[in-house]
Amino acid sequence: MNPVIENMIERRSVRKFKPDLPTKEELNEIIEAGLYAPTGRGRQAPRFIVVTDPELIHELAEENRRIGGWPSGMDPFYGAPVVIAIVADKEVPTHVYDGALASGNMQNAAHALGLGSCWIHRAKEEFETDLGKEVLKKAGITTPVEGIGFLALGYPADQPAPAPARKPDRVFYL
Repeated sequence: MNPVIENMIERRSVRKFKPDLPTKEELNEIIEAGLYAPTGRGRQAPRFIVVTDPELIHELAEENRRIGGWPSGMDPFYGAPVVIAIVADKEVPTHVYDGALASGNMQNAAHALGLGSCWIHRAKEEFETDLGKEVLKKAGITTPVEGIGFLALGYPADQPAPAPARKPDRVFYL
C-alpha cells in the first residue's frame, strides 16, 4: 500500500499525551502541512495559533470545558502540551471547509512524525468570548475570523486502539 495512504488509514485520535513538547522542527512540518491544505479558489483562509504556554492552554481548556458543559476538572485538550487553534477568514465563503481540510492535513502530518492529535470542537464559540478575542489580539489577528477547531497535539502516552471496522454501504459508484 502507498505509505501516504497507509498513514491516513492508521491515524487515530489521541486522548492522552506525554508532557514533552514536540520539537520546533516537528511543529513547523505540521504547520506547513496545514498551510498547504486545499482551499476554496486558493484563498488560503485558515490561520493557525500555536499555543505552547501551559497557562494559556489551561485558560483555553477551561473556557472550552465551560462551553461544553463538562464538570470542573475535565480537560477537553487531554493534557496536550500543544494546542493549535484553527481560525479562518470569515469573508471567504469556504472558510469552514478550508479550516477543516487544514486540520486533517496537520493530523496526518502529526501521525507521520510519530505524534498524536485530536480534533476538538467549540472553537467557534470560544473565539466569540472575551478570552478568544484576547487571544486573537495577542496573536495579531485583526481581520474578522471564525474559530474552526482546536488541534490537541503531542506525543501519545499510550498506543491508540486499532481502527474499528468501517460501516458498510457508504460508497456508491454510478
